[in-house]
Amino acid sequence: MSGAAPLLAARRAEALGDRLPPLLVAAERVAATVAQGVHGRRRVGQGDSFWQFRPFMAGDPASRIDWRQSARSDRAPHTRYFVRETEWEAAQTVMLWRDGAPSMQWQSRHAATSKLERAGLLTLALASLLLRGGERVRLLAPATRTATGRGGLERLAGELGRLPAGEGLPPDVTLPRHARVVLIGDLLGPLADIQAAVGRLAAVPVTGHVLQVLDPAEVLLPYSGRVRFEGLRHGLEGGLHTLIPRVEDVRAAYAQRLAGQQAGLAAICAAAGFGFSTHRTDHPPEAALLALYTALAPQAGRRGAGGR
Repeated sequence: MSGAAPLLAARRAEALGDRLPPLLVAAERVAATVAQGVHGRRRVGQGDSFWQFRPFMAGDPASRIDWRQSARSDRAPHTRYFVRETEWEAAQTVMLWRDGAPSMQWQSRHAATSKLERAGLLTLALASLLLRGGERVRLLAPATRTATGRGGLERLAGELGRLPAGEGLPPDVTLPRHARVVLIGDLLGPLADIQAAVGRLAAVPVTGHVLQVLDPAEVLLPYSGRVRFEGLRHGLEGGLHTLIPRVEDVRAAYAQRLAGQQAGLAAICAAAGFGFSTHRTDHPPEAALLALYTALAPQAGRRGAGGR
């Protein structure tokens, strides 16, 4: 029996892996690779500085209910339980948004994956790293729940897979103050709309990082001759069909337009206290993940100490 136990355990592990979404498996592999090159975050402590009462949510242990505050509530029975949240807990919540707009599904022959798949991979891999470090993670979308611990990653993957197609901008949902936000998308829409969305987040206030994910063909425009381009939505991408007789003649102007878009994004992020970086889908995801994780780490240290 003792010799059969390891084989049985291996079979159970393999069966469990077969049930997991391929994207989740890939995200765990990427996260594991990056985790080997970074030190785990040191949690300064839970802290006892009161921040706010929030409604009890599914997944919260019953021991966290503040019965005195709950008893004073005159709300309906199913919403009358409250959890006492400290400054540290609010600051350690990381909200993740993955752009689900139609343009994210585009993939050129120069890339091995679509922008949507790469953005989803980075979202889950970052969530894996954060959860390993003991942080709270939630998708920036309606009707999502905060995940804690390694067991929360599979639920986040399920929520991510059920998200409807978006509009290329993060939704207007209630966020905890002083949380951190990570926005991942192609961000090729009008700068004015992006500025309004980021400004709304900064006013909460929250801080964070914006990662622009692009297909290599969107960066290099490696076409020649007569090409017909079809837009998927309004904005920089157009939404109209455009026939260009000689792509070579517009490549320089296109590069200038893209550079202007990225400069505008960087300025918007700087004004809001956000970081900004770019990533191409033909580049390894590990580099982008490490940059995201590193960008969040200094903020985590300051928040953990109880500062604002």
